[in-house]
Amino acid sequence: MNETASSTSVATTATTTQPVENPAEQAQQPGLLGSMGGLFPIILLFGVFYFMLIRPQQRKEKERQKMISELRVGRRISFAGGLIGTIIEAKEQTFVVEICSGATVEVARGAVAAALDAEQK
Repeated sequence: MNETASSTSVATTATTTQPVENPAEQAQQPGLLGSMGGLFPIILLFGVFYFMLIRPQQRKEKERQKMISELRVGRRISFAGGLIGTIIEAKEQTFVVEICSGATVEVARGAVAAALDAEQK
């Protein structure tokens, strides 16, 4: 029984202590992309999100800001909350809007959702 234990320990020792011929071989060089290989899919995903989600939203917001800046007195507008009215006075930051005969409200320019055509009432 003693012989088996000593031969097993010798075999284990022989396999774990192999000499390294060249230390440079042990530290292998990174592949084609190197350490950036794991970062590439994240960058690609960000690019896809930018062109499919962020950029179109920025374009829509720019068009909305242009529409709001072009609004003038007498134009019918729709608000984000669903009210529809006619602009009777345009101020720098707000509009005074008549929502029905004699009822006027002052609203922020940012509350305007859409400018309505003459046919839309």
